[in-house]
Amino acid sequence: MTLAAKRATTAYIFLALPLVFFLGVRFGPMIYMLAMSFTDWGLLRKELHFVGLGNYKAVLTDPVFLKSLGNTARYAIFGAPSVIVLSLFVALLLDLIPKGKAAYRLIYVLPYITPIVAVSWVWRWMFLQPPLGVINTILMALGLQAKEFLNSPQQALQSITAVNVWVEMGYCTTIFLAGLQTIPKEISEAAKIDGANSRQVLLKVTLPLLMPITLFLTIMEGIQFLRIFTQVYNMSFQAQGGPLDSTKSAALYIYQKAFTNFEMAQAASASLVLFAIIMAVTFLQLKFFDKKMGY
Repeated sequence: MTLAAKRATTAYIFLALPLVFFLGVRFGPMIYMLAMSFTDWGLLRKELHFVGLGNYKAVLTDPVFLKSLGNTARYAIFGAPSVIVLSLFVALLLDLIPKGKAAYRLIYVLPYITPIVAVSWVWRWMFLQPPLGVINTILMALGLQAKEFLNSPQQALQSITAVNVWVEMGYCTTIFLAGLQTIPKEISEAAKIDGANSRQVLLKVTLPLLMPITLFLTIMEGIQFLRIFTQVYNMSFQAQGGPLDSTKSAALYIYQKAFTNFEMAQAASASLVLFAIIMAVTFLQLKFFDKKMGY
């Protein structure tokens, strides 16, 4: 056996160990959950009975689950694009400053590295009515009317989405800034020598070169917003996704099915439905960006 073959064999052996662990930890429970979704599995039941697609029919005809899917779609549609656009804008500005870039980057990334439960509760207090509600206090000081925020079915979801956008901006800004710093300055300078203005350099050079990073962040943020749970659980009315289920996400619905109602089989079915939606959205994003990757 040659030296290259020995090195390759060693590499395969060391890669196989974590791969087996990953398959066991990740795919093992998924297969078990798939099997359980066709039964009447519950924490209070001692025997299992095969029910076919009964659990899927139950969750897909449940108006609360359908509303949670609609809420989840709104989180993703409004949240993920906002994070990408705002993060890219901030990264472009940070890339322009010659000094203090690291300090500004740290300021933007602090919300992301702060425990999300703490962030959620601080914002929940800030959204309250005066005197605890700092935001409403500021609005009233400016002569504006106080808002209901988390107590309003019309404003609660937007409030939670805004907080999550603020949190995720730190991560995306850091990744975009790293991507901008890897683009050779000679490319932009050559484009300017050829007569391109700053806008043309941005649209024809910078953004196309950032397309792989944009694809990665779009997929990651889409998944993050589609499975949003912690912020909704900690910020919504009585941790129930209220008021009137206006903020309840699919992940929170699954949690309540499993650990409040103890209907584990229906929770498994809802989990697989959400998983299928996330996979479909991810493939659509890959398909869309695949057409944009040529430059």
